[in-house]
Amino acid sequence: MTRTSHRTLRLGAFLITPGYHVASWRHPSAHAAGGLDFGHYRDLVRTAERGLFDLVFLSDGLGIRIPFDSHEELSHQGRIIQFEPLTLLSALAVHTRNIGLVATASTTYHEPFHLARNFASLDHLSAGRSGWNVVTSVTDAEAQNFNRDSQPSHAERYHRAREFMQVVTGLWDSWEDDAFQYDKSVGRFFDPDKMHVLAHSGEHFQVRGPLNVARPPQGYPVVVQAGSSPDGQDFAAQWAEVVFTAAQDLSQAREFYQGIKKQVAGHGRDPEQVKVMPGIFPVVGRTQSEAEDKYALLQDLVDPVVGLGLLRLLLGGADLSQYPVEGPLPELPRTEGSTSRQQLVYDKARRENLTIRELYQSVAGGRGHRIIIGTPDRIADELEHWFRDEGADGFNIMPPVLPDGLDDFVDMVVPELQKRGLFRTEYEGTTLRENLGLDRPVWGSAATAQVSPDTP
Repeated sequence: MTRTSHRTLRLGAFLITPGYHVASWRHPSAHAAGGLDFGHYRDLVRTAERGLFDLVFLSDGLGIRIPFDSHEELSHQGRIIQFEPLTLLSALAVHTRNIGLVATASTTYHEPFHLARNFASLDHLSAGRSGWNVVTSVTDAEAQNFNRDSQPSHAERYHRAREFMQVVTGLWDSWEDDAFQYDKSVGRFFDPDKMHVLAHSGEHFQVRGPLNVARPPQGYPVVVQAGSSPDGQDFAAQWAEVVFTAAQDLSQAREFYQGIKKQVAGHGRDPEQVKVMPGIFPVVGRTQSEAEDKYALLQDLVDPVVGLGLLRLLLGGADLSQYPVEGPLPELPRTEGSTSRQQLVYDKARRENLTIRELYQSVAGGRGHRIIIGTPDRIADELEHWFRDEGADGFNIMPPVLPDGLDDFVDMVVPELQKRGLFRTEYEGTTLRENLGLDRPVWGSAATAQVSPDTP
């Protein structure tokens, strides 16, 4: 069933510097050192806000996640340094007014009280524009920075994540919305009946509370999640309000979209309160040939060392160095990394009969996400098709090179989407929830979302 035309799509800007393409740092216009340049990020976020994007999204890992066997091998990579995202977004909050600020943070290597306080603080600093991309961390490299030799199992990570969410949302409800009175005449700072001690005692966490930050302006910061494995989808269906995903074609997108909405309803939630936003890697040109030339330039910059390293990362650390690059991708042992992304890469290699070299070339841009190369009309056509035919509520835009790729999308594609009535011409509200069309959680919502530790 095609949805009615009054819906407007949502847009997020995936800001990984100096661009989403694996060779972006080598592009002549790229700011190779942009990962540690605050002014660069400030300008990018202002561009996204000028384009009326709902949010900017900062990916993150707790260490260098790209597998490497030597310093020389690692030296060819271009995205190994970046700011800690919550620190960066806190600074960016004062340079923006409407756009949502979403940061990645791991439930595997943080404590709930710490993240509850950080995101509540960002929500106050930004006047209600914060969002948390919940991840469980998928590499041994991260585990080795936190007293472990290897990452916990996939099931164990999600088991911890579920209890983590119970604690964090419970802490965000430590204070009712009007708890703080600041009544100087009687000397009462807050209403004692409106403070609530969590006193959580579970398998992974023992947290008393209350949180020493008032309830966030949005009630809870917007919860974002990107897992596509069965565990990831179940977790998203229970907790997420924005779901990032990867799909190569509309049939895949529709299958995921309809499946996740059904699971959301199965958890007693309103499917309209969960926005599904597949990743899109757009290469925009004024003509089709200009767009194709832009993409070809990037593809020519892919270093074979980097291409093989990318496959190793996507395949959960599997080493391909002993196999000929002109041969097919062999069957390798699956790892405890991102199981959905591993399957996506294997499926692509088999479906398109790709050699290892062809495979790393094909994923160097989108890394499993849909690549659209063309004019603003062509890109808008495809986004409209997916949006109207129940493949998406919006899209997470992954510019190939920054800042040029984001400028191209804002200046050329956004006006085309607006002309078609698919995208806003002004922000609807001042908070991320208001602009996404999400309800504000009433106080005490966390108590209704608690689950048994045995939940799969």
